[in-house]
Amino acid sequence: MDNYRVIKKIGEGTFSQVTKVQSLKDGKHYACKTMKQPIPSLEQAHNLREVQAMKRLSLHPNILQLHEVIFDQDTRTLSLICELMEMNIYELIRGRQYPLPENKVKIYMYQLCKALDHMHSNGIFHRDVKPENILIKRDVLKLADFGSSRSVYCKPPHTEYISTRWYRAPECLLTDGHYSLKMDMWSAGCVFFEILSLNPLFPGTNEVNQVSKIHEVLGTPDSTVLQKFKQSRVMAFDFVPRKGCGLSRLIPHCSAPSLSLLYQMLAYDPDERISPRTALQHTCFRDLRLAERRALGLHRTFGVVEESSSSATPGSVQQFWCSTRQGRRQQLKHVAEPLSRHVLPRYPVELPKLTVGVNTPKVPYPVSSLPAFSVPHQGLLPAITSKKCHSRPLKPREEPHCSALKSFYMPPLERKEN
Repeated sequence: MDNYRVIKKIGEGTFSQVTKVQSLKDGKHYACKTMKQPIPSLEQAHNLREVQAMKRLSLHPNILQLHEVIFDQDTRTLSLICELMEMNIYELIRGRQYPLPENKVKIYMYQLCKALDHMHSNGIFHRDVKPENILIKRDVLKLADFGSSRSVYCKPPHTEYISTRWYRAPECLLTDGHYSLKMDMWSAGCVFFEILSLNPLFPGTNEVNQVSKIHEVLGTPDSTVLQKFKQSRVMAFDFVPRKGCGLSRLIPHCSAPSLSLLYQMLAYDPDERISPRTALQHTCFRDLRLAERRALGLHRTFGVVEESSSSATPGSVQQFWCSTRQGRRQQLKHVAEPLSRHVLPRYPVELPKLTVGVNTPKVPYPVSSLPAFSVPHQGLLPAITSKKCHSRPLKPREEPHCSALKSFYMPPLERKEN
């Protein structure tokens, strides 16, 4: 940590402390997340779920970038140097009197679906998608906090007490750990509704009340769906048949395409729930897909030299959208305008590296990366932001966490050959 100067403390949780730091080499600002619990060895530091996930998912524009991993062998302290963001979704909507424009909400959800699709394609699901873990900087969205992530190749049952309650999928509530990566899309649907309405969709006070809140809106599921859950549940459950009020009554201003996508993300049966990749092709995002294609077409038309996928980071959908709306009528008249009005700036991204404290010899550690194409903790800081936003009082969404340090480790993400 001698290469960084601490500027201020951003927040503190049960397992970590986050500070804003400045690099003494390049002068850039970063967020430093330091684990409070000592890590026995460098190998165990490398095997932490959060470190493994961030390295595997690096270089995607909608995933929080890990700049450097520092392990001090004297104090057994692990620090994660990450890019610094402006705020999270919870801060964005907190205290607002009027909802955000639906077009902007679509832009955020489009980027969130891209992040989840990238995660799932690389064999990881997040398990704790919520507004506090979704970061924003100049309308670019990035998913963060991978401490609860898990390999999709691990066979259930998984940990039952996972994900923040308000965003917990029915299969997490009604089964003994028999859930899959589809739980992330349920949580994303809850976030989608919360941004549109500025209110949480299912604010349950406990697990029983959480299920009741879901049934009040979506209704009691079909008996065949409940039978799937009963097969993996030790305790039997029976629900009084109920017809939900529906989502349209809660967000009457929502357009039909957005409402359609929201219902597919909140499908009670995980087998019928939409996947991130399919969601990206939904009618709700049609204008955004066209905007991307048009901007990429302009990029090729002007003959800009393409950067390699390992060093270039695609831009945000927000600027694609704005450039398309503003330049739709002028593209034929002003063909010779600077490309900067149509193509996003590409932000350089450095590969994460693993170093050791200055009191010990530095040990180089290889970092695997992929191209860019493609629970709840009590008081635990769920996102790395540039504002001190986690001093708010404890809310029901932040339940006590009962796992030990060993739950932070995950098995290798590679699929084992039989």
